[in-house]
Amino acid sequence: MALSYLHSTADAEDICQDVFLRCLEHLTELQPGKEKAWLCTVTANLCKNRLRSAAYRLEEELSENIPFETGEQRELFSAVMSLNAKERAAVYLYYYEGYATKEIAKILSISQTAVTTRLGRARRQLRSRLEADR
Repeated sequence: MALSYLHSTADAEDICQDVFLRCLEHLTELQPGKEKAWLCTVTANLCKNRLRSAAYRLEEELSENIPFETGEQRELFSAVMSLNAKERAAVYLYYYEGYATKEIAKILSISQTAVTTRLGRARRQLRSRLEADR
């Protein structure tokens, strides 16, 4: 999830480390069965904070080669990464993590309607980009 927000493996790893440090700090407050949602919420919030920071805007984006098994996987990843951060987060949580729209709404602190709107918009953009490439 951090990688989908930040587009940098190094920054995503930093965020993951920060998330687990927060997890250790708040270990006694975590509700059983809600750990994954808590981790996703904290990850999303830390990523948003990083993107808002002035220091992050001054950094140069790295081009990284991520290994893929097929060209279709590379093409799909590229299309998903070209979405804006809000839509990318919704796509990641829905398709990769398997959350329902109601759960995504709680994690991202938005309405369920906003989640479905973002998913619909993302699907349309992905469809048009992937069809244009063929």
